Amino acid sequence: MSLGWQRASSRSSVVAMIELEGLTKRYGEKVAVNNLSFTVRPGIITGFLGPNGAGKSTTMRMVLGLDRPTAGDVRIDGKHYDELKDPLTYIGALLEAKAWHGGRSAYNHLLCLAQSNGIPASRVRQVLDTVGLSAVARKKTKGFSLGMGQRLGIAGALLGDPRILMFDEPVNGLDPEGIHWIRNLMKTLASQGRTVFVSSHLMSEMALTADHLVVIGQGRLLADTSMAEFIAENSRSYVRIRTPQREQLLDALHAAGVTVVESGEGVLEVDGDKSETVGELAARHQVVLYELSPQRASLEEAFMQLTAESVEYHAHDGQPPGAVPQQQQPPGQPPQQPWGSDWKRG
Repeated sequence: MSLGWQRASSRSSVVAMIELEGLTKRYGEKVAVNNLSFTVRPGIITGFLGPNGAGKSTTMRMVLGLDRPTAGDVRIDGKHYDELKDPLTYIGALLEAKAWHGGRSAYNHLLCLAQSNGIPASRVRQVLDTVGLSAVARKKTKGFSLGMGQRLGIAGALLGDPRILMFDEPVNGLDPEGIHWIRNLMKTLASQGRTVFVSSHLMSEMALTADHLVVIGQGRLLADTSMAEFIAENSRSYVRIRTPQREQLLDALHAAGVTVVESGEGVLEVDGDKSETVGELAARHQVVLYELSPQRASLEEAFMQLTAESVEYHAHDGQPPGAVPQQQQPPGQPPQQPWGSDWKRG
């Protein structure tokens, strides 16, 4: 993918970042963002995660100067947003789909943005082609679907060929082809040395896209780490084993000092990444293995583990808070409390 026109300026050699320091936003008694400090760096895709109401959108709005911080500071390429001349050439953002006048065509919407930021009109056709909207460039945007609106918003973000891109839920409304396209687009942007900051609730998509994660809960920073480290630190990894020679393998594992637990239905589990150790022990003792598979948590599982105490809005499946349907409870056992229900919150 080519982004086409490249703006000739000294910016091309500048390492552009988003820097937050002690960023805080209050709405009356409500603290939406609480003393956030982190840096979004170039050359990688940084995922921005948090439960509903965590403060992600408010943080992004403060980056763009749409909301004024109560305290703290946020800088783009070393400057506040309102200090940037022709800001679309520094940072391009998609915060809301269909944020335009429905009576304008896609072409005219982008042309207005280009003219107000000193961007050549030729760039409009280039970004429309990049996002796949050339065929509907002259159609009024009020008839656009949500997916088409997302593509137009992304075109607006790309218009100034900025060093920094910020996307809030960019795959919302896109079909599978569109999701694949935006994923590759963000990877291409990062590979060009640009700073890419993306928020999404789709954990499976974020796991395929992001290199680094910033996670917040109730406005506070919970994690600022690589994808691999985040999953490793907030989840359990283990080796799943099935064998017809269960007792023989248990003896061999215990003799080697390997802790093993039985999880039912003949399955054994060994914590950690010990598949090679287990395989070598089984071979040495001539134990047949039906299964020897490393199990690692998904990003979603790690995210839910970390943010369990930060979830503000809890849903229930028709049961009173804390209740479990009777048929799900083991015989003779007291009612179980579901993970993440309101009983855990003080």
